[in-house]
Amino acid sequence: MDALRREADYTIKDIYALPAGQRAELIEGKIYYMAPPGWKHQRISGKLYQKIANYIESKNGECEVLAAPFAVFLNKDEINYVEPDISVICDLSRLDEKGCHGAPDWVIEIVSPGSRPMDYFTKLFQYRTAGVREYWIVDPVKELTVVYRFEKETMEEFAFGEDVPAGIYEDLLIRVE
Repeated sequence: MDALRREADYTIKDIYALPAGQRAELIEGKIYYMAPPGWKHQRISGKLYQKIANYIESKNGECEVLAAPFAVFLNKDEINYVEPDISVICDLSRLDEKGCHGAPDWVIEIVSPGSRPMDYFTKLFQYRTAGVREYWIVDPVKELTVVYRFEKETMEEFAFGEDVPAGIYEDLLIRVE
């Protein structure tokens, strides 16, 4: 998803006022427009969603896994709104029809050519400071998954084809390919 920055201060009202079909995120009052994802991005997103959803269902878990476009009001303020590729929310009181109010437990972003700086830097900082427990950056070009476990203050890298342990679950391994 290409992220283009527009200089001005905006709020969530401005996001909802965008023309139908126009997707954007809002970080610290700045709008970042997003291009539609490509097929490889969507394929990876779909497979990850399916694996996580199947795992949660098999364990009769109470967490919800949601795929983009899904609104996350990250800091419960009017100047931050993101649409992570995949969000796992275990505190269901944070969910309503508009989206998730507060940090998801686990966020996965799949890197697109235009989203690289956003995913590796801007969102990394935002997710960490908002209270996300675990953040995965899945990079199809580098064939790499970078896993940040903020509670443990760790970062690990996994090549595509390796089993990646999900930190918020003790026995979930996901092979990203």
